[in-house]
Amino acid sequence: MIEERFIVTDRQWALIERHCLGKKRDPGRTGGDGRLFLEAVLWIARTGSPWRDLPPGFGNWNTVFKRFRHWVKADVFKRIFDAVSDEPDMEFAMIDGTIVRVHRHGQGAKGGLRVRL
Repeated sequence: MIEERFIVTDRQWALIERHCLGKKRDPGRTGGDGRLFLEAVLWIARTGSPWRDLPPGFGNWNTVFKRFRHWVKADVFKRIFDAVSDEPDMEFAMIDGTIVRVHRHGQGAKGGLRVRL
């Protein structure tokens, strides 16, 4: 079983859930746990692994992939992105000297050619 550590927080899931296809009690490809399915898609995106390497705790990889394709064709991911992008989470947005380097001309060095003896 997949450990109970999710990427999507409860607050984010509350925004996303209404845009998902199907409900837990619905049969077929739109049924099932939408949050677990979304976590499986995020696991694939985060690791860059092929669908066949999806851990069994997320369900059968082929079933998850087929549901993913169905959601893509129905523009569900676009609706989810639009829903969560209205309120950006700036918790991890940070710029400092370890990320951005100043060009050497902007570091205060004296420029120009000169002859040294």
